Amino acid sequence: MLFLYTIGLHLYALLLRLVAPFVPKAEQWVAGRRGLLAHIRATLQADTAPRVWFHCASLGEFEQGRPLMEAYAQQHPSHKIVLTFFSPSGYAVRHNWPGAAYVFYLPLDTRRNAQEFLEAVQPRLAVFVKYEFWYYLLAGLRQRRVPTICVSAIFRPGQVFFKPWGGFYRRMLQCFTHIFTQNEASVQLLRQAGITRASVAGDTRFDTVVRTALAPPRELPLVDAFTDDWLPVCIVGSSWPEDMPVLTPLMQQYQQELRFIVAPHEISEANLRIVEEALPGKVVRYSQAQPATVGQAAVLLIDNVGLLSQLYRFGHFAYVGGAFGKGLHNTLEAAAFGLPLFFGPTYGKFQEAIDLVELGCAFPVRTAQELKDAFAPLFHYETNRLVVQDLSLEYVHQKAGATARIMQWLAVNE
Repeated sequence: MLFLYTIGLHLYALLLRLVAPFVPKAEQWVAGRRGLLAHIRATLQADTAPRVWFHCASLGEFEQGRPLMEAYAQQHPSHKIVLTFFSPSGYAVRHNWPGAAYVFYLPLDTRRNAQEFLEAVQPRLAVFVKYEFWYYLLAGLRQRRVPTICVSAIFRPGQVFFKPWGGFYRRMLQCFTHIFTQNEASVQLLRQAGITRASVAGDTRFDTVVRTALAPPRELPLVDAFTDDWLPVCIVGSSWPEDMPVLTPLMQQYQQELRFIVAPHEISEANLRIVEEALPGKVVRYSQAQPATVGQAAVLLIDNVGLLSQLYRFGHFAYVGGAFGKGLHNTLEAAAFGLPLFFGPTYGKFQEAIDLVELGCAFPVRTAQELKDAFAPLFHYETNRLVVQDLSLEYVHQKAGATARIMQWLAVNE
């Protein structure tokens, strides 16, 4: 199985090189790894401070790991954080994040790369956020007796770890000193598979979204001007083209009674035009808007990155994209402000979405008519919306605290 794993990774890297001239993300992935190990060695060789390695697959995992990185840095100011990303989307946005002393791409997981990477970084602690399990890196950490933890992990019965033929993948999990899961069901699955060093800590994202909701708001004069007529506001976060056939009829029906702020997941000209076509002539791009006239539009289209978490405070309702495709995006940022949530049908991998649906705070839909039917009682009856708001806020605040639980464990076991 190790042979197949190694061959598979090399084929994956080869495929990315072949398509790189035609696929921008693949080109970023390939370019980011040219001379990577030499760059890491040269960057770190003169720094003798203790180092802690945090690995995040992409931007979403970064947001899960961020509160833990910040808490660790506060408690250990003399230690340096080395942050790695597998995906270009995470690295591109956060490669200058001041909370980490060093930010790199993760080298491809081969035996030689893992040895060279660990020799260069020499971490005293390794933290994997949620998932991405790399055999040679984990085996190398175990061989070096580096405490290695996984945080905000969530497991499901159908995953390869729990298949009769999944022994190779279970060995990866056995390399962890401890696995902190989001729920008890994950702990039970791990124990059935013989992984006993696991416990429930919760999802560190709750700590992030609670802090964001309670922090002094960032000044956004354009958004203030767009929303100052007291019309209710619906925030559409991380939308994809697949979401628009469901959203467009709602936007058309409520364009006189509701403001829409739409933040596409990918800021491309094609995606921006799809939103503009929903309400021709009534959509203004954020980059082109002026405070004096932005209120004349029905839709404020966010054509930059990094605003979404700050936008939900302006909202009364939220639609979160992705659940008509690969998977639902972050619902907790909206839930932290008590917004009723709407999204597509693919949400079963996200515990918080399952919980919010069961609480009656979130409403999965498959068609435009289902969205209208779910939206109407909350829009027309304020009492219904306020009930959802209270339930959602209570849920988010009750789930916070994972960072503190992990830090308590590290204080004893690191």
